[in-house]
Amino acid sequence: MALTENNAEESLVSSVTEYVKSYMSNYDGSHDFNHIERVVGLSKYIHANSPETPGRDEQVVVLSALLHDVGDKKYLRPGEDASTLVYELLLSLGASEQLAKRVQTVCLGVSYSSEIKDPARVQDLIKSHPELAVVQDADRLDAIGSIGIGRVFTYSGARTQRSMASSIEHFHDKLLRLESMMKTDIGRELAKARTERMQEFLKWWDEEAAFSSGLPVAA
Repeated sequence: MALTENNAEESLVSSVTEYVKSYMSNYDGSHDFNHIERVVGLSKYIHANSPETPGRDEQVVVLSALLHDVGDKKYLRPGEDASTLVYELLLSLGASEQLAKRVQTVCLGVSYSSEIKDPARVQDLIKSHPELAVVQDADRLDAIGSIGIGRVFTYSGARTQRSMASSIEHFHDKLLRLESMMKTDIGRELAKARTERMQEFLKWWDEEAAFSSGLPVAA
């Protein structure tokens, strides 16, 4: 029986993976399937290295990591409903209604902007859906550090008209804040190192950009 259940779980993950590869094939390089693979890997690492939490389900963690950008408002296609897209997909692939609802809820809770608007709601969601803490930390970890730096400029070039200097503001407006918003101990540990890398990069940026004003920063 356990073997059959494991086979069913593996089959579902495999089907979801193929769907996500196809769905995100038109996303730009900042939110492509490579991003998903990194978030899945980080989610598994955080889950494996965090204290056991009642109700935290590895299958929900993996599926939510795979699907967390499906229905992202930045890329939402005409006619798609982000509030039910993941739920309906999972049902169509044979998932139970309970599992589909749980994964949809986690995916909707990952958003940074949603947490900024209502942080108490996210804390309440984590109490009932502990997988959210894992996936949210994983997604935010991929937004910072050296890969995060690359993703900022990739997104700016692909989706906006802003200059490189304007893109730097994003580090101060959001990315440097993410370390303080981590929910897991391992997430905070990883975020600390990645934040330090960004701070070093910004120091180099200031030194090099200063020449445009004729006032180079002393090394």
